[in-house]
Amino acid sequence: MVFLKHYSLKVIGFLFMFGVILCAQDEVIKAFETSYIQEREGQYLQAAETLMAVYDKDSYEVNLRLGWLYYLGGKMDKSETYYRSAVKIHPYAIEPRLGLAYPLSSQGKWGEIEAMYLDILEMDPQNTLINYRMGLICYNRAEYEKADRYLQKVLNLYPFDYDTLLLSAWTKLRLQKVREAKILFYKTLMASPGDSSALEGLAMLP
Repeated sequence: MVFLKHYSLKVIGFLFMFGVILCAQDEVIKAFETSYIQEREGQYLQAAETLMAVYDKDSYEVNLRLGWLYYLGGKMDKSETYYRSAVKIHPYAIEPRLGLAYPLSSQGKWGEIEAMYLDILEMDPQNTLINYRMGLICYNRAEYEKADRYLQKVLNLYPFDYDTLLLSAWTKLRLQKVREAKILFYKTLMASPGDSSALEGLAMLP
């Protein structure tokens, strides 16, 4: 009987703790729901405050969303802080690094962005978004050979992607690869008929 009584107390204690956890989870879900409504209404900082009411430093999801909301609200330092917390919680995740690029770019921290992109490519060499962005960075630096290598990776996976076709065409033009540039400009016009940038590039070809 003593054993059963002790066992019953254990069960009651477990059920109580389980109920507390469920209640806490309900609060978090409700806070997320409210924050989405506030975001749609443009109340970005209020949405962040809603989540701060249930903040848990070990919650990847809350930190990630706070990073986004503070970015939308123009609080770049706070956005960066919470995105970095999300990266720390899931160090091999690409998602929070892509988010972190938003406040970093708004603050002009291009060196940090490039380093982060290279880290992502170490984890995911075929990441098309990052390969495109690295191609764009290199193109703007007039590093056309490097840009071409990044962009070719994207075209191998997405041969009819408009943005990559256009940037690749201009890259080939800068490299004086006239035949390849012409082909890519024409493909760009197939993806976007009448595209002014593609027509401008074609007009520059001999």
